[in-house]
Amino acid sequence: MMNKLKLAALSALMAAGGIQAQNSTRTYCNPINLDYGYAPAYQNLSNGNHRATADPVMLMYKGDYYLFSTNQTGYWWSTDLANWNFVRHSFLTPETQKEEDICAPAAWVMGDSLYVFGSTYTSDFPIWRSSDPKAGKWEKATERLEIGGWDPAFFVDDDGRLYMYNGSSNVYPIFGVEIDTKTFKPIGDRKPMLLCDDERFGWHRFGEYLDNTFLDPFIEGAWMTKHNGKYYLQWGGPGTEFSHYADGVTVGDSPLGHFEHQPLPLSIKAGGFIRGAGHGSTFQDKWGNYWHVATMAVSVKNNFERRIGFWPAGFDADDQMYCNTAFGDYPHYLPDGKENHLESRFTGWMLLNYNKPVTVSSTLGGYHANYLVDESVKTYWSAKSGDKGEWIVSDLGEVSTVNAIQINYADQDAEFAGHPEGICHQYVIYASNDGKRWKKIVDKSRNDKDVPHDYVELATPVRARYLKMENIHMPSGKFALSGFRVFGKGNGEKPDKVENFIILRTPKDRRNAWLKWKAVDNAYAYNIYYGVEKDKLYNCVMVYGSTEYYFKVMDKLSPYYFAIEAINENGTSEWVRAMSE
Repeated sequence: MMNKLKLAALSALMAAGGIQAQNSTRTYCNPINLDYGYAPAYQNLSNGNHRATADPVMLMYKGDYYLFSTNQTGYWWSTDLANWNFVRHSFLTPETQKEEDICAPAAWVMGDSLYVFGSTYTSDFPIWRSSDPKAGKWEKATERLEIGGWDPAFFVDDDGRLYMYNGSSNVYPIFGVEIDTKTFKPIGDRKPMLLCDDERFGWHRFGEYLDNTFLDPFIEGAWMTKHNGKYYLQWGGPGTEFSHYADGVTVGDSPLGHFEHQPLPLSIKAGGFIRGAGHGSTFQDKWGNYWHVATMAVSVKNNFERRIGFWPAGFDADDQMYCNTAFGDYPHYLPDGKENHLESRFTGWMLLNYNKPVTVSSTLGGYHANYLVDESVKTYWSAKSGDKGEWIVSDLGEVSTVNAIQINYADQDAEFAGHPEGICHQYVIYASNDGKRWKKIVDKSRNDKDVPHDYVELATPVRARYLKMENIHMPSGKFALSGFRVFGKGNGEKPDKVENFIILRTPKDRRNAWLKWKAVDNAYAYNIYYGVEKDKLYNCVMVYGSTEYYFKVMDKLSPYYFAIEAINENGTSEWVRAMSE
């Protein structure tokens, strides 16, 4: 009874002072707010020290979620997919210990154990096994996997047989082979599974503009999912640095194929604040819902400056595999029961401060204040220092309902390498209707966690026009943000329907199309949904501040169906459809 009274008193005190409870687990916002390690020293080139990870494997083991990724000297576990705990590991023996740690790891559950294996072209790496990964207790399942393999993935079929897939190349295919579950030796020879087909599929082409600039496309990052007796071999490409980094899906009748490319990527996120959805894995949550986790690109301080995101996924009534990345870096609901992922998990909280006025305490060089609200993780504002008292003020333009805030730090002049212990970000956020009288709504002045992409869902929505963030403590470098993103609802009408939506596609290169439409006066962005069947528009690209989009991801042998909606602070418009033969 006393504890309940204390909690009630605390809640009343917080409400009276306007301070919101944090660490709610109802929603999340990509990129995932992990304490990402910094790149090893040899990767921190002239553009500065930076955080980096990629190639995520997320799975369930003994009722908890585990996440393994590239070069992190450890892994994370979570009970709810929102709050993550980092565990340092000892996967590398002293004689093979390297600063970069394991790259592109494989992880799988077999029997009562969790297994991990890292990418290698040699036979030096063991396979590790644990029945208590929370405690970081691991043993060698085998001294070395003699055949090695870069970007490995392991799949345990329903009959208990084990298969390995691997490959990361713009020359060689992804390979597959059965593995003995006791000796971990191959059963037979590796079999080529897949190559890119950039002559047919537009999104297979390398480069930011999908034109094979500089290199041929890469195929990498295999993952296998079985559903209703069919085998869905997934793969990442065509280049991890780029907006169109995606995971494709192929379908076969046995673990080692034959596999056929599907016309569309499984996961692709070519627009929005942070882009990319490649080299990932598909997992099921506690209720059996499918999710897809993948790599997202920053690629500013280094081409391999990357983050992690995850999205609802599943299989439709025809067993077509899909992944829903629409509004894929806006707040979404976390799983709390059995769900139909064909219905969006998007909260409906809109971005309230896109390209709205910003004032700041100071500015370092060309890192201007407007970069805080331009919806690009690749640009950022930096203060002249990391001192306590540096601040920003974001003007929403009108008093609006604020539900959540995402703070994306930019690591300007950071001095770390690896995964330092005990570092944290500390700040407070105030709200105001007039820019003069302020009420504290978020207090993280005593936060003891490293939160590079902190996401705060307010326990009670706040009505405000102005939000002020004040720095208390930076773990290293300057107070710098690539995005101060405010989510909620405005007070006006949803945007009008899009007019004059046209698709220009010619025989010259049917992998490409030019999409155009008339500007909607009360819209700040547009979602374009697309698919090769009229009622299966599972893929989406978000376009800010433009009325055209060069769409270069097409299968030249397929017709395409489109729908476009306009977006503003109050919601979305009706869909307007179009089609291209």
